[in-house]
Amino acid sequence: MFNKRYYYLIKIQYLGYRFHGWQKQPDVKTIHLMIDRTLKYILGETRFKTLGAGRTDAMVSANEAALELFIYNDPITDFDDFLDLFNHNLPQDIRALSIKEVDKDFNVIQDSKVKEYHYVFSEGQKNHPFCAPILTTILEPLNVELMKEGAKLFEGTHFFKTYCYKATDKGEYTRTIESCEIIDNDIYTANFFPEKTYVFKIKGKGFMRNQIRLMMGCLIKLGRGEVDLKYIEDSLLPDSKEIMDFIAPASGLILHSVNFE
Repeated sequence: MFNKRYYYLIKIQYLGYRFHGWQKQPDVKTIHLMIDRTLKYILGETRFKTLGAGRTDAMVSANEAALELFIYNDPITDFDDFLDLFNHNLPQDIRALSIKEVDKDFNVIQDSKVKEYHYVFSEGQKNHPFCAPILTTILEPLNVELMKEGAKLFEGTHFFKTYCYKATDKGEYTRTIESCEIIDNDIYTANFFPEKTYVFKIKGKGFMRNQIRLMMGCLIKLGRGEVDLKYIEDSLLPDSKEIMDFIAPASGLILHSVNFE
């Protein structure tokens, strides 16, 4: 029997705090699992398949993530109705933002895309427990101004093996960071947030396993006075043998946007 396929790009957002990441795993609740369960319910007997643009770790959230939906034989005829039905049945901490049809040559995994990540944090005080899902609390005082200098050192093309979890000698570790900075936070707000918070913003085409959390871990060590700016410069050289020993907590990390070129 001939099966015609239809292709759709769906943008979603989610709070990752109670999920074990994106990828389906045995006996745990993941974002991909909940999305596929919901689609199976609303599409009934219609065959479908989904692919994500990238895997986020446990407790990592997304302001805008992307997935590709393949549907066999029965196309979606009304996008507004589909989004309404999809969102009505998704858990309250996952929301579909948009859907559009794409052609068969589009590939959500392989097509060139730019991802922007944010890491939200505060320093020097214990925060309201409601902050925990999206804001990392560093109890020790940090030299944030020095951390801002350190963040800029990651910009450009460098050797990032130090910032790849369980790196081997066979990986491709030369990567380009398009922009990297720490700014005062005016993006994520709530009346229970502390008065002063910060966002580590980083943008690039591809990131390795735990790369951003390891980079943030290095910046926290810099802010504590445990390493200096030269340490960061040396850690990005092709002959660096340094292994970053501190990974920042997952819950402060947010996939802010995914843009396809």
